[in-house]
Amino acid sequence: MNPTRREIRIELMNQLYQYDLYTSDHIPWIPSFDRDEIKKYYDHMMEVLTDIDKVITNHLFDYSLSRLNYVDRAIIRLAVYELMFTKTEKQIVINEAIELTKTYSNLDDGKQHKFTNRLLDNIAKNLRG
Repeated sequence: MNPTRREIRIELMNQLYQYDLYTSDHIPWIPSFDRDEIKKYYDHMMEVLTDIDKVITNHLFDYSLSRLNYVDRAIIRLAVYELMFTKTEKQIVINEAIELTKTYSNLDDGKQHKFTNRLLDNIAKNLRG
């Protein structure tokens, strides 16, 4: 059975989260995947992670990438990757990131998904016009 785009995003988000978690403690991270398709996305994301982080950093105001919690950073990295390297419409990318944030990261006050929305909207405008 083929995974849905949402299932792929959730798996990639989890892998990015674990990558940050392990490397923050200087523990080697060796991901494992059930599907080759997801591994290909992940491998390419790791190749271009520095570029993704530069784009994010350039759009953060009075904030740093390291201040984002691991889950939010994973969601934002994934969305920026999609904006940079796929043809998925920007509104779909942003909406999916917001839904992931609401499900996995949002605080009771709802501020995080608003932050993610603003950040990704600014990035999308600069990347895709």
